[in-house]
Amino acid sequence: MKRKRSFVLDEKDERAVELFTDLGMPRNLAKTLMFISQVDECKSAEVEQGADLRQPEVSVAMQEMRRRGWAEKRDLKKKGKGRPVHIYTLTKKLPEILNTFEQEKMKQVETIRKDLTDLQGMIKEYK
Repeated sequence: MKRKRSFVLDEKDERAVELFTDLGMPRNLAKTLMFISQVDECKSAEVEQGADLRQPEVSVAMQEMRRRGWAEKRDLKKKGKGRPVHIYTLTKKLPEILNTFEQEKMKQVETIRKDLTDLQGMIKEYK
């Protein structure tokens, strides 16, 4: 990850995003994951800028990461009125997240294999 004013995804990060996306992960989730995995904690606005995403895209990605148990959110109250700022951190390291993702994909592969085998057996009856 390169640092300009703040951190931004670099070519290596973008390649990882591309691979995650090719494997079926939503692009915004992959970009958010790659950004947050390289910082201790971050605000939503930092993810938006660093991963080149819009606020709603980051919000949806962070909801999914929290649902999966990959990240957590804490609120930082501002002085005076206004909504609190959300601070995000990963709850698992990137290799552990990749392992979980890999297991999900391997289950999908096994389901596809089984379905293809079942379909081949059924089609033989039509000859």
